[in-house]
Formats: sequence, C-alpha cells, structure tokens
Amino acid sequence: MVDTNKMTAVARDVLLAPIYLYQGRKIKRDTVRLPEPNGDRHGWVQLNSVTDASNDDSKKLLTVMVVGDSAAAGVGSQTQQEALVGHLIPILTEQPAIQSAFDTLNWSLQATTGHTSFDILRRLYVLPAPSQTIDVMVLSVGVNDTTSKVSAAQWQQQIENIIAIAQRKFGVRELVFLSLPPMAQMPAIPAPLNNFVGAKAAILDNSLQQICAAHDNVTYMATDFARMIEEHSNGTPIDIRVMFASDGFHPSSLMYGYWAEQVAELIVTLLDSSSN
Repeated sequence: MVDTNKMTAVARDVLLAPIYLYQGRKIKRDTVRLPEPNGDRHGWVQLNSVTDASNDDSKKLLTVMVVGDSAAAGVGSQTQQEALVGHLIPILTEQPAIQSAFDTLNWSLQATTGHTSFDILRRLYVLPAPSQTIDVMVLSVGVNDTTSKVSAAQWQQQIENIIAIAQRKFGVRELVFLSLPPMAQMPAIPAPLNNFVGAKAAILDNSLQQICAAHDNVTYMATDFARMIEEHSNGTPIDIRVMFASDGFHPSSLMYGYWAEQVAELIVTLLDSSSN
C-alpha cells in the first residue's frame, strides 16, 4: 500500500527546498556564534568526611563523564558553573542516595561545539582508557547530525559503535543518551524550515530510542521540556525564548538548570536499580 502521507510530505519538501536552502544559509550567516563557556572540565568532590568514610568500607568512588556536542559543552552559558555540568554535579552531590553510597565523586566533561555522532565516536577512540571505569556516561548528541547530511543508517551505526566503545573501553556501568531537543521550537529556525528540521530530528530521536531499548544498561532519557516550562512559569504564560540562549538555538542557563535536575534524577534511579 502506498503511504500517501509520506508521498505528500516528500512532495512538499521538494517544493519548499529552495526556501529551506535560503533559510539555512541565512541562519548560518546571521546567527550569533556563541563561544564555549570558560571553567573547569574535570574535578572531584569529597562527599563525606575522612572520618565518616573510614567507618564504612563499602562506600566508594563515583565516576561521571559527560560527552557530546555544544549543549554538553554548555554553549549558551557564560561559565561552566551555569552550564549543564555546572548544575549537574552540585545537584548530584546533594542527593542523600549518592552521599550514602559514595565517598567521592570524580567528574569530567568531553564535549565540543559542532560534534556529530561520528566526531564523538572518534573522540572516544582517541581518549586514553581511564584508570577507573566510568559509572555513568551521559551523552548529548544528534543536533549536528540533524543539520548535516548524516543518513539514518549512518546515525544508527555510529550510535551502536558509541555504545560498544563506551562499554568496552570505558567500562561504563550506566550509559545515558539524552533525547534530541525540540528543534522545531528553536527561535533561530524560522518556518517552514523549522518543521523540516524538526521532522528529521524526530526520526533520529525515534531511532535512538529503539537502539537504547535493545541494549542492557543503556538508557534513553526523554527530556521533559514541558515540565521545565511548567516549573518556571508557575502557571503563568511565559515567552519560550527565555529557555534559549541569545542565539535562539542553544539552551539558556535557565534551561540547563532544569535539564540537570532531570538528568540527576535519572542517574540516582539508575544507580539505585543497579545496586539492588
């Protein structure tokens, strides 16, 4: 049976192709290029005093690595303290479940603006094997694959390869892939291009969900953007642009904070489940 909806969508995209091309070039020309924020990209936090730690030999080191693209790198924030990792680590250290199970939290950030799934895979190959296995690796990937010419097949294979090297080389205990953002809602992307880009992002995101579901200890985190807006608005209408940086493309420091809360909640849940 012919999928008339798909045929209609293809025909529409063919007709709108010149507009997509024009709008894409205009975005590249006019959009402000925000730098990666300054700040530490690795560190450690003592969760308990030495006296407390010595009383319980079962407590140990927790290692967290955040890997990925410009969102992981914190573009849109002035400093790393205002970015995803800068919010995430303090939230994790305040969790009673983390404090009761671990003495020390070691964290690192491996992220670069513009990185696609292939770039992230190459980075994981180049990085030296860690002296300690990674308990939790969080990956932000997909936006640059959406805006480049990465096919669905290439995307699937590169995600599979990322999972393989993360588990084999880094000994990752829990691997978390963050969902792609709502690209159709990004202020920097005008209609009708936003719908075209949003549709491609949705295809990659659905594929990511399926791949994660097929692997043990690999989790897809559907970021709840509606919850972010609800928590911030407190029942009153807000301008969606407050959730985005000045370029209208990257998260704002506000969104990074809400995003980190959701990531921390998932990490605590995953560590609790794996320890039982």
